[in-house]
Amino acid sequence: MKKLLLSLALVSLASGAFAADTIKVGASPVPHADILKVVQPALKEKGIDLKIIEFSDYVQPNLALSDKDLDANFFQHLPYLEAFSKDHRLNLVSAGSVHIEPMGVYSNKVKNLKELKKGAKIGIPNDPTNGGRALQVLNANGVLRMKDGVGVNGTPLDIVDNPLKVKIVEVEAATLPRALEDLDAAVINSNFALGANLNPSKDAIAIEPKDSPYANVIAVRKGDENKQEIKALLSALRSPEVKNFIEQKYNGAVVPAF
Repeated sequence: MKKLLLSLALVSLASGAFAADTIKVGASPVPHADILKVVQPALKEKGIDLKIIEFSDYVQPNLALSDKDLDANFFQHLPYLEAFSKDHRLNLVSAGSVHIEPMGVYSNKVKNLKELKKGAKIGIPNDPTNGGRALQVLNANGVLRMKDGVGVNGTPLDIVDNPLKVKIVEVEAATLPRALEDLDAAVINSNFALGANLNPSKDAIAIEPKDSPYANVIAVRKGDENKQEIKALLSALRSPEVKNFIEQKYNGAVVPAF
């Protein structure tokens, strides 16, 4: 009996030794969850079981991360992470960048920004930094002019010249594609555009330059950026396999940042 118990104990220990570590990562469905799925097999080989939890908004993933319901998240650029963390008093940081999603201007009513009429309604994201970023896209394309120096922190109140007297409509980022029917144009994040079957390289009537500084990052709680499983995740996401996947899958709508 003692030998049997000892054998069972050894089997139990052996099984535990080979048990995979689980890491839960929150992500927007497109392209973030799709990219994470590419690295699941490689992480599995290293003993890391990657669980992907999809979110459709820009608020819950950071709150869930702070509450330790997630080990990391992958959906946002660094300026948004920093602004959200400051506003909500969260201790979240970037573990590293992965890709850039140039914002695009879309319309069901005009084929060129020069076709916009006076009083046109243009939708932009209503969340911190993305709204200011969208306004800078309109600024760069001559639709309006923003106050010098406001950058990503600009708001509609910082518009100093608006020759067409366009009306800026602030809308939740995820719903902008659906709001296109009620707008003359909208500035939409590429992940939500792709999720709505809009191809930034074909359907956008204007697009942010590819040298955009808004790289999407892996966010973690401060102090967790040096955990081995987080380092392994970031290393896998910066692999040649992922770079090739991004370039072939998204054709310029998503650009590797490594």
